[in-house]
Amino acid sequence: MNQDLSQYATIIEQLKPMVKEPEFNQVLQQVASHVPKEKRFLIKMEVKRLARPCMRAIDLRGQVDGECKLYEFDGIKHYLDDVAIEVFEQQVRVFGLYCFGVYEAVMATENNFRVIREKAEARNEQDTEIPEKASNSLTQFDVPNISLLTYAKRVEERMNFAVALEIFTETNNSIRATSVDISTKGMKIKLSKEQLFKPGENIGVYFRGLETEYSLDKKLAIKYQVVSISRKKEYQFLQMKRLADAPNSHFDQFIDKFIHGNKRRYKVNMDNTIDAIINKSCEQYFSPSCPSLPVYIEVNEGRARPRFAMANDINRHILSYWNDEEDELRLGYLITGERLKQLIQSPHESPALYVYTFNHIQNGKVYFYSASSDELARHPALKDLFIGFGSRKVSWRVFKLAIGKMSPRQAYAPLSLPDDVGSKVKRQNAKPAPRLMARLQNLAYIVQVTDITSDREQLQYSQIKIDRNQLKALKLFGHARNRPPGEIKAFRYKFQEQRMETRYLLRTSIQVVARGQTISAISEDISINGMRLEIDGEYHGDLNMRVLVSLPKLQELTSKYDLNNLHYRVVHISGDKNVLHLRSVAGDDGLPARRFFTELIKNNKSSLKTYPDEEEIPGIGHALRCINAKNPSTLAFVLSKVSGRYLPQVGVLSKQANPRLKTLFSHFAEQQKMNLEIFFRDRHQDAPFIQQAIKQVKTEHQPISKEIFVAFRPAEKNPAEAIDARYEHRFNSDDSRRQYIENALSNGQFIAMAITVSTTGKPDLEMLQSEINYIGVYAIHRAKELEERLWSIGASVHAVDITDQVLLRFGFDEQRIAQNHKAPSQHAIEPGGIKALLKS
Repeated sequence: MNQDLSQYATIIEQLKPMVKEPEFNQVLQQVASHVPKEKRFLIKMEVKRLARPCMRAIDLRGQVDGECKLYEFDGIKHYLDDVAIEVFEQQVRVFGLYCFGVYEAVMATENNFRVIREKAEARNEQDTEIPEKASNSLTQFDVPNISLLTYAKRVEERMNFAVALEIFTETNNSIRATSVDISTKGMKIKLSKEQLFKPGENIGVYFRGLETEYSLDKKLAIKYQVVSISRKKEYQFLQMKRLADAPNSHFDQFIDKFIHGNKRRYKVNMDNTIDAIINKSCEQYFSPSCPSLPVYIEVNEGRARPRFAMANDINRHILSYWNDEEDELRLGYLITGERLKQLIQSPHESPALYVYTFNHIQNGKVYFYSASSDELARHPALKDLFIGFGSRKVSWRVFKLAIGKMSPRQAYAPLSLPDDVGSKVKRQNAKPAPRLMARLQNLAYIVQVTDITSDREQLQYSQIKIDRNQLKALKLFGHARNRPPGEIKAFRYKFQEQRMETRYLLRTSIQVVARGQTISAISEDISINGMRLEIDGEYHGDLNMRVLVSLPKLQELTSKYDLNNLHYRVVHISGDKNVLHLRSVAGDDGLPARRFFTELIKNNKSSLKTYPDEEEIPGIGHALRCINAKNPSTLAFVLSKVSGRYLPQVGVLSKQANPRLKTLFSHFAEQQKMNLEIFFRDRHQDAPFIQQAIKQVKTEHQPISKEIFVAFRPAEKNPAEAIDARYEHRFNSDDSRRQYIENALSNGQFIAMAITVSTTGKPDLEMLQSEINYIGVYAIHRAKELEERLWSIGASVHAVDITDQVLLRFGFDEQRIAQNHKAPSQHAIEPGGIKALLKS
């Protein structure tokens, strides 16, 4: 129902049961007599529309907070939960048939995740009205900087409990304190900040507030050791653990019973579990949308070589690019032994290489060429020839290779809950199997491969004049086909399996007719109700569009079925528009396809292969995913919609990240936060990039990339002038871009980043369910708040430092590039400067 008619929802509800009755117009006149005539006509049309018969099958699996089951009505199979079934049957009684009114009511139940998310967004827009003055400030762009999959894991439950304590220091000073929370092996206390403590200091504790009610030894102190100290206003908080060399079994038994008997009264402390859920959900948003392809490097007997890669929907085109004509992955041509050695031995804090590549197809065979900027510098006579010729080809790419250290131990990511919460939690907390760790034990580095190809740069390079008579000299940069690189095993980043039915691997030629155009394709897998296929070129049709499918090769095997012009609907289009998911049309039109594939699968089940787990060793994909999450290569942040605009909520910038980015984004931020105002600097201009890009991604279902240039002058007293940021499209010409860079280098530091904007998928609650359930037991309102927060995230942004490559593009020499690596002189920001910035 559109917004114009939403105000008449009550009238429409009254008219639904009467729509098929002869007295409908008379009833309409009665119940809508006060409504203007033109609006009354629209109401009539809306009710008629809702009453139109519907043939759509409804599948709510993964879309509602409930367990779905098969529900068949009038020959159409639906997958509905109990709430949806009740609404379905109630609406069918109202309309007398399955129609669009029934369909829309079922799709809008209260437990539908989309409805929950939209309500959360609406609440956010109402509750967070930002005054105009605040909306112009920097504070709204300050976000927490988190470390993915890094959170506190407790070995036992901790109960919130405040009781009077007397503590004695190592110097026997007596101090009054209050407990905050307590467990068998530890405790957090609050006391005045006058007395100084240090981590590792031993303390004796008397529970004075319990001595009158319980039989505790008033003369025997319980020994603790200070683990960490935090301060807030006039208080300090000591996190302490019991001393193992001072056991007290009587007190242990007392505390165990006390916590077990009172934890529902005083509530279990769940702060670390809440932090863990937020942290894990951020990983779910960041990892599948990261444009960088992680390649895991094994070091064995002093020799480094790439072993594994982890692909997602955003970066998998990098793997596709390095596939040869036989679909063999040749990514090792990019990450050569020489380049790996250079990266590993680099003295830089954040080692990186920029590699230019293209390929040449001859006699159906793919020949790969690549050269790093350093390799081209060693052959200056061939540099212009390589870049000028390569940039004229469609296959021209520029890749950034950035390396960082990793540890196989990072594969372990347990829950935040103690093992004794339940057997399922204990299983999930189990460490990776020895067999898996043996496979990972030699992994020492991750190389992050990012495609930073720029159309504007390619056009600029293609203007270089070349002598085609010298092209044979480029063989120096060619990769010999008779010396293929070592195998790199690729894994796909994936959420929990949500397939509706078993899919079988089957490659066969297919003809697809869409809008009168015939498209050649190859199937990847088939099922009774659908298929996935890869087309030759790009698909320019619409989602949910009906197409005709013919199966010429399979037709040769059967005369029983006509396999021409089978009716399917496009239900998913890949980001690069060359992989389609098709579903047979509901009803009689789709019946021939379903009958054929039912018989095909039934008669060939023994020979048809289903999708394997892809893992020769169970758990290796998840382990690699955890390692990658703990070693992020990009700056990233997620956004929620606030008052009609997308604003950042949480960010990730690791300690091992590029020092330029760490300095830049911490310049105006508080500790453990980052300030992201740079990306929103154009918010008062026409078509601000981030906001427009998110809209475009939602329409085109493809990530949007753009470069941003930053002039960083931290010595400026006026904070508004300390950072100047401009997106590449805000410049008029390459000359103006170069002049901007020259000014930035002369007055401070120049930084360039490649920005990738994408929308986020739904959270995988399966991975978070144990912790959400745990919170729900003690504070169901907190569990609901967390779920709403997860659903409110709508987009993510990743930023990769490409400064050196941009400087090379605009002709700056190695000396200027090296100088730009040095941090510019800092200037203390005066309080008045902060105020000036917030007013800007």
